[in-house]
Amino acid sequence: MARSRFNLPLPTLGGKQLWADELHFHKWRIQRNAFTGHCRLLDGANFRQAWGTFEECRERLEQIKRERNLPPMQGKAVILLHGLFRTRTALRKLANYLEREGGYSTFCVSYPSTRGDVDVHATALAKLIDHLDGIEEINFVAHSLGNLVVRRYLATHTNPVTGEKPDPRLRRMVMLAPPNNGAKLAKIAARTGLFSLTAGRSGSQISTWTELSQQLATPEFEFGIIAGGAGSEKGRNPLLPGDDDAVVTVEETQLVGACDFIVLPVLHTFLMNDPQVQECTLRFLQQGCFFSPEKRCPLHRAPAE
Repeated sequence: MARSRFNLPLPTLGGKQLWADELHFHKWRIQRNAFTGHCRLLDGANFRQAWGTFEECRERLEQIKRERNLPPMQGKAVILLHGLFRTRTALRKLANYLEREGGYSTFCVSYPSTRGDVDVHATALAKLIDHLDGIEEINFVAHSLGNLVVRRYLATHTNPVTGEKPDPRLRRMVMLAPPNNGAKLAKIAARTGLFSLTAGRSGSQISTWTELSQQLATPEFEFGIIAGGAGSEKGRNPLLPGDDDAVVTVEETQLVGACDFIVLPVLHTFLMNDPQVQECTLRFLQQGCFFSPEKRCPLHRAPAE
């Protein structure tokens, strides 16, 4: 029995760059602080309802479930992961759309993208997935860096020798502007030294890329990629070669094995809020294609080929 701690319910900012979600139950979340390692329990309004160890927060949540007769989770879910410098609120509109139009339970995940490395973020994601009790199907929608976090999670939970595989409930994934081949803009920014200070270890991993690229897995379940672009070789950013969304080039988003790939005229920062992107995301989660099976554009070759 974990000892109880005095708690005065207080409003919080919900996580931002200091907290990583390790458990979701409907709109309730248990988070771990990136610096101190202590945990806290937040309700759907981001009020702190408990703090201490993970076990203490989990015990308080179980007590609240009993007191309020909260129903168990069930059905199909979508885990949404934001990109570098962003927060879970960046994906809230997309999550609302998937809930409203697709009937999915959605979990917008907080993780401190500028604190720790991709491996740390993937470890937190693994804990969150393990704690999705009652959910029967899990899908991913990730923006930018969030895609690398998912790919790192898949790599750490795949071992051909032991037969270990990721959670069997994983179904499909939509990658939004993923830097699947690194990001030239991050390399350019890293030359100033300021990028590493502000973007942290994760940003440095993208800018150097070689080491991180060897630690990522390609999903064995169905996944599709939505890239942003201007529709021309000049692109939107004069610092980048070829077409781009002002941050990531179309070529950098590509990953062999994708069963569908499209380029839409949307900037990197606002990709997840574009109506067509939202429609295509939902369609892929439901049908495995962005428009129709006949219009699929699978990726069979590496971008440089």
